[in-house]
This record gives sequence, structure tokens and C-alpha cells, in this order.
Amino acid sequence: MNLHRIDLNLFAVFDAIYTAGSLTKAADVLCITQPAVSNSLARLREMLNDPLFVRTGHSMTPTPAAQNIIGPARQALALLRTSVQQSHVFDAANSSKSFNFSSRDLLEVSIMPRLIAKLQTVAPGVSLTNYEISRHEVVSAMANGSLDFFVDASTFSDPHLNKQKIASDRFVAVSRKDHPALREGMSLDIFLSLPHFNVAHRKSGAGPIDFELDKIGKKRNVVMRGQHFLTVPSTLVKTDLIACMPYHLAKHYDLAMYELPVKIPNVDYCLYWHVSADLDAAHQWMREQIIDVAKIYNPDA
Repeated sequence: MNLHRIDLNLFAVFDAIYTAGSLTKAADVLCITQPAVSNSLARLREMLNDPLFVRTGHSMTPTPAAQNIIGPARQALALLRTSVQQSHVFDAANSSKSFNFSSRDLLEVSIMPRLIAKLQTVAPGVSLTNYEISRHEVVSAMANGSLDFFVDASTFSDPHLNKQKIASDRFVAVSRKDHPALREGMSLDIFLSLPHFNVAHRKSGAGPIDFELDKIGKKRNVVMRGQHFLTVPSTLVKTDLIACMPYHLAKHYDLAMYELPVKIPNVDYCLYWHVSADLDAAHQWMREQIIDVAKIYNPDA
């Protein structure tokens, strides 16, 4: 049998005929015409090489082959109906679904702990995975279902993705607490003279701090460049370097914190997901949870 020829609609007709015992009654149940039922039965007979039903008086009597098929056919149809229904309803309390995220520091340090704490109460079977992926792989990973959510700055954009702002933050300067040059606080001159740890995802090029300094004709002294804010604290406690970090990350560490001596625009973070998942009930539910736990993150909180 060629599986590519199988039409599930035929088995729905088969089930209706088996249950109703006549083509006319089956047509009424399915809300289609009797000729349409007869045509479907003819196609199924040809595909299975069996008459399936024989006329006995005014009713259709199933053949032994039909009797053998009806159980699995009904199970398959029931499974399909259940799957369709579940795509519109998500039972979080009883789900064992796993959601895959790709986010750098903000989600993993600040949002994900709050999210998993909430899920332990409302959806204890749901699990989360966060891993790093390059931007150019995000869309394909979401399209094939291996990635559910991506969190990044609002500058990221793709026509295949939907996005929603979930947080906003401000930059602050941080150093080790006993930094000898900062006993009197942070001035612009001190900020520019001290060695900096610059966090950037690119190998070279200016970031938001450098853009704003360039506007006033200034340049900071960058002696180290890294990809992750999570490496900043362990570096700063061993050196005289300073760094600029989002406030909601910096507050988690035992570091001295200073307002920047130059005005830097706030950074917005967005939640991204593939357009194909927009109406999925489980996806919608998780988006609601993320937005709920992230709503405390604003520049002044």
C-alpha cells in the first residue's frame, strides 16, 4: 500500500458508515451528500482491496476486514481530534512540555530565575532550557522548532519573527568595592582615565557607550573586550578595571555601582518568536508568563 495515497477523510467516512449502518445516515452525520459518501467508500475499497461493507437488506454489514480495521481507525481519528483540540488549549498544570530559549545575560540571570520559580507553582512539569545561538541561526532554529524564544535588544529584526518588548534597563558603571581611584565617586575624568572591560558580542567596533562618548569628543580606555556580562564581576574583583553594565544585572553582584558621568540611552529587550507559533496555545501561555515576570524590569526599578 502506498502510504502517500492515504486520505484520513476516507477513514472518517468509513467510521460513519460503520456506526450508522447506511450510506444515507452516514451522509447525514457528516453533513455531506450521499454520492460523496459513495465515492469515498469506493476509493477506500480500492485502496484496501476489500469491499468493506456488503448490503444486507437496508443496512451495510461490515466485512471481516472492516471489523479488523475499525478499532485502529477510531483510535487514530481520536488521537488526531485530541491533538487538534490540544493545539487550542494548554493545560499548564499537567503539562510536561519543555521550552527552549536563547538569551544572553539578562534572561538567564534576572528573568529566568523568577520564571522557573513561578512555573514550579503553576506548571511544575514544564521545563526550560537556555542556550547560546548566533543571530544568523535564530530564524532557522525557530522555523524547525528547535528554538521557541529569543531575547535580545530591540534592534534585532526579521520578517519571520514577531517580537514584544519585555524589559528596559539603564547602564551603570561598576568596579570592585575597594577601588582606590573611586573613593570620591565617579567623575567623567576618572571614568575616562580608568581601564575598561568592554562587553560586546562583536570582535571590534563601537558600542552604545562609545557612541555617546564620541559625540562629546571623548574616548575611554578599553583594555579588555569580552562577550558576556557574566564575566565582568570575576574580572573586576581582581583588577582596577571598571565596566558598564545594565543595572538589573549589576545589582546581583557584590560590586560598587555608580551612575554614568555621560548620558547613555536606555536599552530595550524584546522577546522574539516565530510567526508560525503565534497562535499556539502553549506558546501563548509561556509568553504571558515571561511578560509577567519581566514587567518589573524598567530603568528606574
